[in-house]
Amino acid sequence: MPRPRGEAPAMAPAAPKGMAKNHETMISIANLKKSYGQTTACDIESLDIADGEIVGIVGNNGAGKTTLFRLMLDLAKPDTGHVTTTPPPHRQTACAAQGPVDVAGSEEWKLFTGAYLNESFLIDYLTPDEYFAFLAKISGLGTDEMNRNLERFEAFDAGEVLGQHKLIRDLSAGNRQKAGIMAAFATSPSVAILDEPFNYLDPQSQNRLKRVVEEYNRETGATILISSHNLAHTINISTRIILLEHGRVISDIPNNGDSAAREIENYFSAD
Repeated sequence: MPRPRGEAPAMAPAAPKGMAKNHETMISIANLKKSYGQTTACDIESLDIADGEIVGIVGNNGAGKTTLFRLMLDLAKPDTGHVTTTPPPHRQTACAAQGPVDVAGSEEWKLFTGAYLNESFLIDYLTPDEYFAFLAKISGLGTDEMNRNLERFEAFDAGEVLGQHKLIRDLSAGNRQKAGIMAAFATSPSVAILDEPFNYLDPQSQNRLKRVVEEYNRETGATILISSHNLAHTINISTRIILLEHGRVISDIPNNGDSAAREIENYFSAD
């Protein structure tokens, strides 16, 4: 069980950013288009995400960040094109498919994918503990395994979510955000997708979240995609930055030692 609030263990020194453990493609996007009336929300001819990358998706409001994630999670149907994900080797025994899986035509990608986009992903009439027990049940995890998976969030939780006996709807906005982020990683996914994860979090929790993401990537080799308006945090943890504008990729930047910072800063300058 997590320690009481105020007794979270000290965090280890920061580690280098995660790097793709190999150059195999985990996620592939081809000819993906989605429009709402006359507005183009997504128009991506080709985009590959390598196994083990931490990819930051940035852009102004209306750039298409959330729409892209919804298409990747089969929460919206594309007008054209497709998104495929490839089961990592250690997950292939649980999947009938051994190669790329079209997210719109199969449920198997859900076996190795975790995501949190907004509060609609939560079940707000449950307590967080009940919610995680539900996730364990539908994912085929035992209670002990789920508890071990949640241990990595002990400092991030800070005694504010687990064991509080509050319904999720009665938590603060920040603690609901924590619950959703923890849920995205609770089943040990090989792909994790987070939309605006730094929203509602206090500064200490934001920094602890960065540490969790980096450590999870380093320890598991998972592919992690994060969209955020918090450019500093996103650049700090990402190995690659993708800049969207009107649904299109206008820049795809390797981020070695925060090398993407200047290009991103220039794009978002007030002039």
